[in-house]
Amino acid sequence: MAAASIKEVARHAGVSLGTVSNVLNRPNSVTPATRQRVLDAIAELGYVRNDSARQLRAGQSRTVAIVVLDVANPFFTDVVRGAEQVVEEAGAMLVVCNSGEDSARERRHLELLEEQRVRGVLITPVGHGRQPDLDRLHQRGIPVVLVDRGSGRASRCSVAVDDVMGGRLAMEHLLDQGHRRIAYLGGPFSMQQVADRHAGAAAALAERDSATELRVAATASLTVTAGRRAAEELVTLPARQRPTALFCANDLIALGVLQELTARGLRVPDDVAIVGYDDIEFAGAAAVPLSSVRQPREQLGRTAAQLLLEEAAAGERHRHRHVVFQPELVVRRSSEQSPH
Repeated sequence: MAAASIKEVARHAGVSLGTVSNVLNRPNSVTPATRQRVLDAIAELGYVRNDSARQLRAGQSRTVAIVVLDVANPFFTDVVRGAEQVVEEAGAMLVVCNSGEDSARERRHLELLEEQRVRGVLITPVGHGRQPDLDRLHQRGIPVVLVDRGSGRASRCSVAVDDVMGGRLAMEHLLDQGHRRIAYLGGPFSMQQVADRHAGAAAALAERDSATELRVAATASLTVTAGRRAAEELVTLPARQRPTALFCANDLIALGVLQELTARGLRVPDDVAIVGYDDIEFAGAAAVPLSSVRQPREQLGRTAAQLLLEEAAAGERHRHRHVVFQPELVVRRSSEQSPH
């Protein structure tokens, strides 16, 4: 059955279209008796207002979108939770889109969001981000804020964590524990976060021990499965070449590594120490609690949403900002013991 129209509500209540509109948008401007007659007609006919069309006419959507790299990653769950708090407090709704680390899929999401004329887009772009796609949204008056990624541009807000410093913190900790054969696990390196974390770790190692090169075990993705596969390859190395410590680009990689090493009878941290990144809830709850570089996940989401709503309200008067948070190393049992 077709949905009732506003005209049918007006006819059923015996009032004008303007009166129905006033009841919906300015109820105090209508007498109580007339208002109740219209509300009764709405209830009897099952009328549902087309809020999206009304928002488009008003030029202000109540929908904000966030495009994340992997909706299954608990890191992004926490980022979304923080953004949602701010968006809902503003009387709007947050829609979550998952790019799955696929640039073509990301592009399709952005095209659909542009068609819907959302109030704004929060995004952690695939790779370095397709600037033309993001620029087009900006040209249409749709604000874009980068999340967990520096902008590098004066025309776009961003909220990020200093991942170079995060990589440095992890490496300095492992060096302080006495490790010298250390490997970095993560990928793809087209992701800025992966490259920055590696750069920080490599720099810290070079400063402390310039003769030692950081081994890299590149992965196709930042997942538990990718971590297990990387660990499979590392354990086949002769014992004297095998790394005594692993710095993983995120906690999912680290959890996969922990699973594989345990399955093969290697002890963590006695045989191999592990440090992850993000400090998701599962890190501290692992069979061997994981050391991890903590990011303020919910705060990233909240700050990004605040910047976006400020820009949506101010328009061309908005002054773009680039907020950078500092990471923190959380040391747990997976990396506390020095190598033999």
